[in-house]
Amino acid sequence: MAYISQRGEYWRVEIRRRGYKPIYRTFDTRQQAQQWARRTEGEMDAGMYVDRTEAERTTLREALERYQREIVPTKRYPKQEITRIARWLRHELAYRTLASLRGADFARYRDQRRDDGRAENTIRLELQLVSHLFETGRKEWGMDGLLNPLNNIRKPGGSSARDRRLQAGEYERIHARLHASGNPYAAPAFDLAIETSLRQGSLFSLRWEWIDLDGRMVRFPPAARTAANKGVPPVLPLSTRAVRVLETLRPRNDRGEVIENADGDVFPTTANAVMCVWKRALASLGIANLRWHDLRHEAVSRMFERSLTPMEVASISGHRSMQMLLRYTHLKPENLLAKLG
Repeated sequence: MAYISQRGEYWRVEIRRRGYKPIYRTFDTRQQAQQWARRTEGEMDAGMYVDRTEAERTTLREALERYQREIVPTKRYPKQEITRIARWLRHELAYRTLASLRGADFARYRDQRRDDGRAENTIRLELQLVSHLFETGRKEWGMDGLLNPLNNIRKPGGSSARDRRLQAGEYERIHARLHASGNPYAAPAFDLAIETSLRQGSLFSLRWEWIDLDGRMVRFPPAARTAANKGVPPVLPLSTRAVRVLETLRPRNDRGEVIENADGDVFPTTANAVMCVWKRALASLGIANLRWHDLRHEAVSRMFERSLTPMEVASISGHRSMQMLLRYTHLKPENLLAKLG
């Protein structure tokens, strides 16, 4: 039998049953206390009671911080997860307890992110993180009675495939603007992205000790081919144009970086600096809907236009499946006319 007593303005319920640890709850009214006590004792009688104490006193913020400490280090891409967690920590839902969150709360979050213009895949990954947090709490953190509210809402679809390539005259215009920017690595990085098909992270982490200019090869060590560095082959053959570009970037210091600090600390050049120059160049030229990663699509498509076979292209681009390779291939119909005859 539940014991209900008044403590000042509130009503306190205490339930003691053999086989269960003592349960205490506080309510604003006696009616609320009685309803909760009857429901809880009924669940105990039916053998269906699950302790929700942990979920009722743990906020989403606290759960996210624990998730970041315990789960994120085991992820393939922890940096992206940390960024998503930081966003959730700034949201008002972070102050709610896990047990109080409902599907409607996350549906509103989804719709707000859409109104902000965020990509469907970005929203999907943000919701997926919280969904995994709820599953982790239920399975591993002793919150057996915790329901996953994200199971009850419609999830955004995945990212839509892009087919953007450089249009006629865009390469020349962009290259000229990057060359005139004052950043000595902007234009070479642009060329290398097209000639090597390397992703941004791999391109800006190139080191001279990996490169054999005479043999026209880049040999990536195992440490540079981890899960976090997608699309990196063990050995990357270089086109003659890629070799010429690299020859213009002979090392100016002994740090071994291909993309290094120009003139010491006078003009520090990093991936972010080049990206800023890139974005300003596109804006000033009025070129829309072109991303740096689209240069990888351009590179793969050009390889096919040079009559390389799918297996040869995959050995350069690092794609592990023909399906993904196909997603990066966008042949220009006008380039097929000569072959058609």
